[in-house]
Amino acid sequence: MTNNMIIKLTLLGAALSLAMPWAYADIYKFTDSNGVTHFHNISNFGDPRYKLYKREGKGKSLLRVGRAGQFNTQNRKRFSPIITSVAQRYKVDESLLHAVIMAESGYNPNALSPKGAVGLMQLMPDTAKRYGVVNINDPTQNIHGGTRYIRYLLQLFNNNLQLTLAAYNAGENAVINYGHKIPPYEETVNYVAKVLAFYRNSKVNPTRLAATYPVPATVAQKD
Repeated sequence: MTNNMIIKLTLLGAALSLAMPWAYADIYKFTDSNGVTHFHNISNFGDPRYKLYKREGKGKSLLRVGRAGQFNTQNRKRFSPIITSVAQRYKVDESLLHAVIMAESGYNPNALSPKGAVGLMQLMPDTAKRYGVVNINDPTQNIHGGTRYIRYLLQLFNNNLQLTLAAYNAGENAVINYGHKIPPYEETVNYVAKVLAFYRNSKVNPTRLAATYPVPATVAQKD
């Protein structure tokens, strides 16, 4: 990618339903005359310049719910009171926590990633230790640790939600080293888009959310 290339992932019109176990989305793109590459998860959506870039299948979708399995509605109900309590304690919007948990584990408390991330919020052992999590497999402690990390990242990046999510996925040093931009890692760019899509489609007053954590309409960066 050249220095003049901007990755722009448009999320407007993303069709997700939190009640469905899986959401699949092919990816479409076009590059404009200024060298800006635009991505979208809806075919054309009124703009014929968008062409199929990547066809998504089961287990690979940008908008797949959860790393470790299907979105578990029973677990969502089970853990919602804990999420509400922890969100209030650390002053983090609970809708944001739900979006992160959906993207990370699909509410599977036993989720384990190939890199060693554990539980509902896919905590890495070092992060868990950093925030005083004694039992990383305990759902309550896992949520506490992950939420404290998100609170720290929001403060570190001045409530910039995109950078906070990028740092949660790739680490704060990666975001800092790339000049306080989303690192150009496919996994991280997709992760930010996915969590924002879940967040936007949550059943929370969007006006209140926008006042708390401004969420721009695009994910954009320049390498």
